[in-house]
Amino acid sequence: MSKIDEIYKAVETGKSKIITALVEEAIAEGLEPLRILNEGMVNAMANIGEKFQRSDIFVPEMLVAAKAMKTGVEVLKPLLSKEDVSSRGKCIIGTVQGDLHDIGKNLVALMIESSGFEVIDLGVDVSTEAFVNSVKENPDAKIVGLSCLLTTTMPALKETALALKSCGISGFKLIIGGAPITQEFADQIGADGFSPDAAGAAVVAKQLAA
Repeated sequence: MSKIDEIYKAVETGKSKIITALVEEAIAEGLEPLRILNEGMVNAMANIGEKFQRSDIFVPEMLVAAKAMKTGVEVLKPLLSKEDVSSRGKCIIGTVQGDLHDIGKNLVALMIESSGFEVIDLGVDVSTEAFVNSVKENPDAKIVGLSCLLTTTMPALKETALALKSCGISGFKLIIGGAPITQEFADQIGADGFSPDAAGAAVVAKQLAA
């Protein structure tokens, strides 16, 4: 088994304790850092996302895989330029105002980051103004993700979506998600993308940023 294959397997199975050593060994063998990242880690997380969508694995397995990847990426970061690490561009993400739930949003952020985006996580209970300001501060952002878990905060999500669409910056695509969100609601508020789960959100983000 090649070192790339070993790293792929370690990410896929969530082996955070051995990933650091494997990445260091790969670097010592002269493997390109970007190849280690893309072939060993990003590809493994893409496979994890597909397994999740098929219900072959569940949230805990996805989380440990994402943790293993983040551990490995930390080893590579000093060897990679910012452009290499965030080759797909920036993604701004947050849970809308009035909603304090972050597990789903965090999982989406991990999956999107694992897909090659630079993630700017605004956290939870994020005001419309904060989202708009972040877009204005990062006019090169390709994706903005809005999350909510409560039906009572769907109006806040709609308000934020409309404000973002009319903020004067048009280079980004808007994706939304959360337990009460449907494709019909996404269409109604003019969102560019919707996914019912984190793995799907990463796929949608990649398609929209292409």
